[in-house]
Amino acid sequence: MSLSYIGQQITIYGGFCFLVTGTVGNAINIFIFSTVHSYRTNPSTFYFLINSVFNIAYLFMNLASRIAIGFGDDLTRTSTSWCKARNYFLYTFSIIVLICPCMAMIDQFLITSRSAKLRSLSKIQTAHRSVVVMIIICVLHGIFPAISYDISSVTKTCQVFNQIFITYRSIFLLGLLTTIPITITTLFAYLTYRNIRSIRVLISQHVDQQILRMSLAQVFFVNFCIIPYAIIVTYNYITEKETKNTIRILREQLATSFFTLWNYGYYVGTCYVFMLSSKKFRRTVKDRILFWRRRNQVNIFALPKRNTDLQRQTIN
Repeated sequence: MSLSYIGQQITIYGGFCFLVTGTVGNAINIFIFSTVHSYRTNPSTFYFLINSVFNIAYLFMNLASRIAIGFGDDLTRTSTSWCKARNYFLYTFSIIVLICPCMAMIDQFLITSRSAKLRSLSKIQTAHRSVVVMIIICVLHGIFPAISYDISSVTKTCQVFNQIFITYRSIFLLGLLTTIPITITTLFAYLTYRNIRSIRVLISQHVDQQILRMSLAQVFFVNFCIIPYAIIVTYNYITEKETKNTIRILREQLATSFFTLWNYGYYVGTCYVFMLSSKKFRRTVKDRILFWRRRNQVNIFALPKRNTDLQRQTIN
């Protein structure tokens, strides 16, 4: 069994499992965060909502196409429009879903701050405006990669032909997709933790402890999924000009396939991380998603009372 075959199977079957579980998990997030009032009016959970929407979009736009490529159906080799469109959405959605946890953690820092002025910045209206601005910037940002990719007439693959973008792509992978979100989420998680330690009484009055736990758990999960991917991307960038034999190339391709799929864990698992970290979120999901079970439940303690009442009426 060749290494390339193993990498292909990892992409197909691992990717399919991630696509299904990610779709279900993010759909639950969208339903809960958009219907429960306490979540809908909280800035941090609004960022969670936007994150989940674009998680699903990213999974279907990128992971689904990677699965199709694993089966040998690569539309980017035959359609110039799809070659450009796929990379447009890839570069657009991937930034949005990594900015959202950064904004959520910044919001938790604001709401736990000793300063009343900083706490006043944590408003749902501010979150709405911030998301609109973020989406506009990311949508415009996606134009650059879209015009830089095209199908090569020699290799018949979707490649970059803009030398400026080749340099920028390294910055994008090493900076915007890895180093920057890891740094921001970790930094503001630490600052939030420091706020909590210094003003416990104030925190209990102003902060939803469950949402704070969800935010901190998401930070851990972001780093857990992105750091290994960042390491393999950095390694590939450092060694790309080295002369490599076939075995080394195949091993590196296998490692890249595995850690790329590992990175997709972030787009898939936030709902399950929220369930593990928040009792309130678990209870809300159970009440909202499994509502049909409550309808079918019979109150066995009420039956004897009805029978007793019926007997009394008969005697009278």
